[in-house]
Amino acid sequence: MTTITTVGYVLAGLLAAGIVFIGARFLVAPGVAAAGYGVVPDVDETAVRAYLSVKGVRDIATGLFVGILMIAGATHLVGWVMLAATIIPLADATIVLRSGGSRAIAWGVHGSTAAVMLITTALLLF
Repeated sequence: MTTITTVGYVLAGLLAAGIVFIGARFLVAPGVAAAGYGVVPDVDETAVRAYLSVKGVRDIATGLFVGILMIAGATHLVGWVMLAATIIPLADATIVLRSGGSRAIAWGVHGSTAAVMLITTALLLF
């Protein structure tokens, strides 16, 4: 494994761990997690809590998918999955902006996550 690939693997691992943490936070502290996402819903509504729980479970699964591919040593596949998954933070930024949420979070959190994911993709594929 080259140094470039190792850096890509470290970044992929950090991204995977980060999204698992974020997903768990949506399950344990949905109000805090929603604020960190950039849109603050009424978490006292049962339907809202249900959607936040769905997001949490899906975030955890997404992180685990990447982790499994890393453990399997599927470097290029991790890169391709990262590239495909970059749509998630880009869509998140769009959703936050469209919903009147924080522009700073839309670009600072979701936009920078997408940028790091693209860098990670490049390190793993080239």
